[in-house]
Amino acid sequence: MTVTNVDRFIADGFVKLAAAVPREVGDAARALVWQQLGLSPDDPASWRQPVMWATDLTGEGPFGELMRSPRLAQALDEVAGPGGWGPRASLGNMPIRFPGVEPDDDRGWHIDASVARPDGSWAVSGRPETMLLLVLLSDVGPDDAPTRLRVGSQRDAARVLAEQVMDPFEAGPLLDAASKDRPVTYATGQPGDMYLVHPLTVHAADEHRGTRPRFMSQAPVFLTAPVEPGNGNALARALL
Repeated sequence: MTVTNVDRFIADGFVKLAAAVPREVGDAARALVWQQLGLSPDDPASWRQPVMWATDLTGEGPFGELMRSPRLAQALDEVAGPGGWGPRASLGNMPIRFPGVEPDDDRGWHIDASVARPDGSWAVSGRPETMLLLVLLSDVGPDDAPTRLRVGSQRDAARVLAEQVMDPFEAGPLLDAASKDRPVTYATGQPGDMYLVHPLTVHAADEHRGTRPRFMSQAPVFLTAPVEPGNGNALARALL
């Protein structure tokens, strides 16, 4: 029995994994992030920045439960193929977006860097080596700064990049122009929901128009081989 809609991932370039862990696990992780930030969910006057970054450095407690989710492992097997991905020890970077303050100018359409260069820097390429995992740690509705996703845009990015390796900031305007006519959807849900996102799916942050801070992690899942159109898994078939 599958836990993901693989056909939907191939068509859209992403798929939602609802309740990858119980909600209370996501709630517990969010409580620890509040502590790391030194802020309180009950003190909106202290939310003075539009975005603050936190990091799961330990992979223990609820963070470990999130990354060791059996449903997540099965979903990754279904998308990348058994043995096609490496497990993560932590959630990684967490951009926390706050309401009621002027938004940062960080909402451009892009894809995440997914290819390591010999000098240690990271780039984008039509043959990515990671895929993107979004993990929701709070309730996220359409007004709560959800990640915006251009449906089917992974095929546009594949055509733009082909065999090129580019700086992510240089590639952004090209990817935006190539995918501008694609429909947009939003990564909404509740704590414990996850999104598996194709590494070439064009996406962007959104302005926070709600009342609750948005807690989410975004981390690369390392693949054991670059995404190639002919290698047969869902990541490759999504490019055709």
